[in-house]
Amino acid sequence: MYIWEKPDWPAFTWDEASLARLVAQASREQGRLLGKMEALGFELRGEANLRTLTEDVIKSSEIEGENLQREQVRSSIARRLGMDVEGLVPADRNVEGVVEMMLDATSNYSQALTEERLFAWHASLFPTGRSGMNKVSVGQWRDDSNGPMQVVSGPVGHEKVHYEAPPAGRISDEIEKFLLWFE
Repeated sequence: MYIWEKPDWPAFTWDEASLARLVAQASREQGRLLGKMEALGFELRGEANLRTLTEDVIKSSEIEGENLQREQVRSSIARRLGMDVEGLVPADRNVEGVVEMMLDATSNYSQALTEERLFAWHASLFPTGRSGMNKVSVGQWRDDSNGPMQVVSGPVGHEKVHYEAPPAGRISDEIEKFLLWFE
């Protein structure tokens, strides 16, 4: 059974008392980090921010099986932030798209998350309308014309299905619920 097939989907519950201590500890550590960052000079703060954003983009991409070149990511971020950094290299369009999306998500976090914004991120990730040799329907919800969306591994003909997404017909309603919850 996939998570979206559970009867209580997406109305999950949690024990607030159990989480409160962990959230408070994370908040304290965040405050300590911010205090240390304030003590750094402007140049060191910028470099720390550049390193953190670079790691965020690289690690997030690794989750999806994408291994981006660290120097390309660093260079793309530095250019977009207007930083004067030595050793900038050209970045591939897929790196530029991921960086554009991540900077929007992290820099404009107070803006509403909308269907339009999600589609803009999608367009940033797939500017050519392709993922490798596969055509991607950019800026719209997927359909099931090629079967359900699945996360698989293994050789062709012997794939193992790790996850199957909800049917395409449910996506619009599911996203609407998520966006309401998120706001």
